[in-house]
Amino acid sequence: MTTPARAPSATQTLRLLCGFAKTRQPASWSEHLAEHGPLPSGRRRRGGDPRLLELVDKSGLTGRGGAGFPTGRKLRTVAGSGRAAVVVANGMEGEPAAQKDALLLAVAPHLVLDGIELAARAVDANHAYVAVHRGSPASAVLRAAVAVRPEPPMPVTIAELPAHYVASEESALVHWLNGGAAKPTFVPPRPFERGVGGRATLVNNVETLAHLALIARHGSEWFRQVGDVGEPGTMLVTICGAVRHPGVVEVATGTAVGEVLRLAGGASAALQAVLVGGYFGTWMDAELALSLPLTQAGLRAVGGALGAGILIALPDSACGIAETAHVLGYLAGQSANQCGPCVNGLPAIAGALTDLARGSWSPARRGDLDRWLGLVPGRGACRHPDGAVRLAVSALQVFAADVHRHEASRPCAGALVPPALPVGAPVSGSWR
Repeated sequence: MTTPARAPSATQTLRLLCGFAKTRQPASWSEHLAEHGPLPSGRRRRGGDPRLLELVDKSGLTGRGGAGFPTGRKLRTVAGSGRAAVVVANGMEGEPAAQKDALLLAVAPHLVLDGIELAARAVDANHAYVAVHRGSPASAVLRAAVAVRPEPPMPVTIAELPAHYVASEESALVHWLNGGAAKPTFVPPRPFERGVGGRATLVNNVETLAHLALIARHGSEWFRQVGDVGEPGTMLVTICGAVRHPGVVEVATGTAVGEVLRLAGGASAALQAVLVGGYFGTWMDAELALSLPLTQAGLRAVGGALGAGILIALPDSACGIAETAHVLGYLAGQSANQCGPCVNGLPAIAGALTDLARGSWSPARRGDLDRWLGLVPGRGACRHPDGAVRLAVSALQVFAADVHRHEASRPCAGALVPPALPVGAPVSGSWR
């Protein structure tokens, strides 16, 4: 596999994914080629491209959509299906606080499309989809980018799904592409076993595919020049809340949370906690969070999760219980309403947290809440209820002092002001 003669240095790596972000305009085809050069030559072959698969294995690339699964292993699983596969690039970004995928698609659509083409080559796919929310600005940007590129080796379809929170889950994407509702389905089978049209289907986050496009050009050792040894490379991080310059930054994996907040201008107020990983993540005490490395392993060691790369800084003036109740109410309303944990469990948990935040509480309610938090995980059609419970449990732990005050029917001042954490507008209408 050929690589460009002048590979960027390790320090230059930190600007490659969103190199055009200063303009916030999509890179033209000519600008993209000037910045990155053409794709390495290659073609589809039965069983996939062994050289490309080996390259991704050696790079150590992991998924940037939430689970952090090794990308090479995922590619090999689909490539070994024995028949032509399907590639789905997930750009749905359902979390209201998330911005990284939207920025990437807005400024570097060709890098994502390069990654799709390479992924299709790696797994022997003959059709690809890019999934975005219906009404997303990314749809027009992607269509324009597809129109000016050389004819791809396989059709690339821009799929616009309903903007429900759970519609971004991979089984929901596949179900919708197969003509069903954009709701998660029970697994197995998983998409890599039987996905779109019954064929093995590779579902990757758009940032993961953009990294693939760079690795194919510059090599695995180049990718490993920065970042954590076990989880190398860079990652896009969305930062919001009590920071001076909310937005998206690209950092080396393993960068401390405190350093990432500094890149966003630093805290705009004294912090009490940081929500790491978004609404399926965990609250962390600010003092602990600032020293934590942004890696799956590092966060897992303290009960956290990297998720989709979201950091939300919570100021001392806010009420963590009220903010969490606000988010849990949103998550309960965003479920697919097709299993008990979502139909009954999440509304009950959200209602209990709301009562706690308001001071409308009795000692018996805590026993009910603890029971619900123990019953819900692992029983849903997808991991939506599991993520919501993780968030609630971490709030009860990190904001324990506030919990005691609220249990005594003395809500703090922060509970009396409107919540600051963003939630999406309710989505009405069809799941199709």
